[in-house]
Amino acid sequence: MTLQIKRLALLIGLPMFITSTVAASLSVVASSTHAQSAEQTEKEVLYWYDPMYPQQRFDAPGPSPFMDMDLVPRYADEGGDGASMLIDPTVIQNLGMRVTPVTRESISQTVEAVGTLGYDERDVAIVQARSAGFVEKVYDLAPDDVIPENAPLADLFFPQWSAAQEEYLALRGMGEPQLLAAARQRLRIAGMPPEHIAALERSGKASPSWTITSPIGGVLRSLDVREGMTLPAGASLARINGLEKVWLDVAVPEAQVRNLKVGQKVEAKLPAYPGESLEGIIEAILPQANLDSRTVRVRVVLPNSNQLLRPGMTADVTLSRDEDEALVVPTEALIRTGRRTLVMVAEGEGKFRPVEVRVGRETDFKTEVLSGLEEGQRVVASGQFLLDSEASLRGLTTEPEQSPEDTGPALHEAEGTILSIEDGMVNLSHGPFKTLNMPGMTMAFPIADPVLLEGLKEGERVQVGVSESDEGLVIERIEQLGDQP
Repeated sequence: MTLQIKRLALLIGLPMFITSTVAASLSVVASSTHAQSAEQTEKEVLYWYDPMYPQQRFDAPGPSPFMDMDLVPRYADEGGDGASMLIDPTVIQNLGMRVTPVTRESISQTVEAVGTLGYDERDVAIVQARSAGFVEKVYDLAPDDVIPENAPLADLFFPQWSAAQEEYLALRGMGEPQLLAAARQRLRIAGMPPEHIAALERSGKASPSWTITSPIGGVLRSLDVREGMTLPAGASLARINGLEKVWLDVAVPEAQVRNLKVGQKVEAKLPAYPGESLEGIIEAILPQANLDSRTVRVRVVLPNSNQLLRPGMTADVTLSRDEDEALVVPTEALIRTGRRTLVMVAEGEGKFRPVEVRVGRETDFKTEVLSGLEEGQRVVASGQFLLDSEASLRGLTTEPEQSPEDTGPALHEAEGTILSIEDGMVNLSHGPFKTLNMPGMTMAFPIADPVLLEGLKEGERVQVGVSESDEGLVIERIEQLGDQP
């Protein structure tokens, strides 16, 4: 028994320094078993099995085809019901097992991250030349200056405007409404803004110069004009970013993104203003992740009416999700094998049963259970690894969760060559059944339906799907792959 436990500990990856603990802790069970060996010779044997491959059952004793050891009998009254195992209360006390209930609690997920302030790229104004002209004057400004709305940027001269304005003034004195409307339309086509046309109508004087101003208040990001420059129509002159709001760009680990949603509240603390915190909301969870840092960018909008927040500053960000009800167990109760997650359910009177669960969020040393358990059940929170080892030795397995539509048995697939077909049995030299952790070998399989054997012959390559039953592995599906090369 001790050798089997050590082999199992190595198989599931337990460190060697606890392997001895496992063996010693279960020695009470082992010694009790040896003490009753004479009595067990008269008990009913259900089947024989290899403790290293407990899912494979044999009808007779003999050497194991998997390991260099003899098969072990499983007796009818060893305790348990095939899905659970019975542990003596003295053993439970010696192992120091602790059992805790499955509860439904209010949990909230908090994510801590770091963000950087940036400009609101939606609050942007681009100033362009409406016509070809010249730069007469540039006001005393430079990039990154903070300017108010309607701040003058430069004076431009447009020769095309001069002729169009003179034509308009001449037609205005002729009293021809249609011609005057056409002249006004030519002014708009020439690029004159409405306010400049209105000033021409009021003053009656042509003015081919125009002072361009900032349409919004904010930061002058660029100013691409100098005195004496020649400007083509449509040339960009300046770019202004508003400062009423700023964007906080937060890098969130991709594993935490599922706990976030648009509109969620965010708290930010800036090192520049210790003791103060700002509140914002998540405006967008950007679609592309960073391959180097494995993070996803989250955009948060922060108000900045006093303009104390400056793009480029960093912030410590707390993203908290609203509390909701969830089924939880202590995180220490989980047995993570790498392929699945198990818990040991205490059923009372010393009975324990392994159950596969699907888990979600983790918070405050508790883990959300999405499926596999119900409120009020009791799970082992301490000593569960020893029970899991014993469950593996006894051949107890958990059944995979099935959808309502999936009512048929799970099939395990492998390829092989038919050696013989006799009395409804197929003697098959098959490869490994990976889902059973069963290596390739030669063995005979019963057929669930004799119709499956029609058209099959010795030497053919086939792919089989088998299910587990009380009689062992049964072929539920068999397909021809062609003759053996």
